[in-house]
Amino acid sequence: MTTPLGLRHIEARHPARRGAKSPMQTLRIKTSSLPLLAGAGTAVAAVGALLALIDSASPLRGPCTFFFLLAAPAVAIAAALRGLDPFGRALCALAGSAVVNMLVTQGMLAVHHWSVRGGVVAVTVLSVLLLLLVSLREQISGKRTQH
Repeated sequence: MTTPLGLRHIEARHPARRGAKSPMQTLRIKTSSLPLLAGAGTAVAAVGALLALIDSASPLRGPCTFFFLLAAPAVAIAAALRGLDPFGRALCALAGSAVVNMLVTQGMLAVHHWSVRGGVVAVTVLSVLLLLLVSLREQISGKRTQH
């Protein structure tokens, strides 16, 4: 494949050829804003779980519950994967979150007890159990290093 002749002079003068960064490469999230983003995410997830559990007719129920169903297992899985780099950890956590949600869904459909409330409760219980296992693992490994 060859490029059209009209574009070659543009490519030759492109700032990236001289090492300049594109505008997307210079955007950074300030570390001071990360706790604020984490708090907002936690609030949205909590509202989603609450709206699903009380069977609200709010238009925010669907998106907030979906966010909760993705975020709760993802946070638990990300806590278990501390050794990975941040991008790999986020990718594995989101993939694992989708797997947890599909397993809960398949299990509920297999026993003919499908309900939104039951799914939210099951995902919550699995996520909390995983977080407890991670904290237990850290306590055990911390005690072994002290001896």
